Amino acid sequence: MNRNTNHKRAIIGGVISLAIMLLGSLVLGKLSGYEAKVLIQKSLSGVNTLCNTIALASATILALLLTVLGISSNSRAKLKRDHYFHVLAIAKWDTAVFIASIVSFMLLNLPITETDAVPTYWYNYLYYTSLTISSILTSGLIVVVLMLYNTIVNMIEIVGLENHDHPLAVDKKEEK
Repeated sequence: MNRNTNHKRAIIGGVISLAIMLLGSLVLGKLSGYEAKVLIQKSLSGVNTLCNTIALASATILALLLTVLGISSNSRAKLKRDHYFHVLAIAKWDTAVFIASIVSFMLLNLPITETDAVPTYWYNYLYYTSLTISSILTSGLIVVVLMLYNTIVNMIEIVGLENHDHPLAVDKKEEK
């Protein structure tokens, strides 16, 4: 089984979701600096909640990957190295999403709308930057969940349904 096939499908799903979210922000059209400042003030609490939720989901997924590894190693069915590379890839993506959500939360918590030192035309950039960051974080989490879904489906087929012909299952001939 090509190790990258499941990853490519998950990434394509994330890119599609990113495109949809960014297109949604383009529908708003061009904003003035004052309108963008008002929108930033109204949406900032939601963006902060989103960052917190993504960080929590990412940390939970990392913890649950330990369960996946436990089930994988304790099962009667033997799994190929590619299975563990799939789990490793999920852990890497998930850690990147976790770190990005924490850093984004910290950056977006700066009281930028409370100061008069920022020129009003900057608020357009700040507003679209916050939308882009939110879209990227959400898409990143979608990629992680799709990758995890693919791994769980493979495990169900191999461990639960005892499909010894699965590309990630060690063949009886290979065991010896």
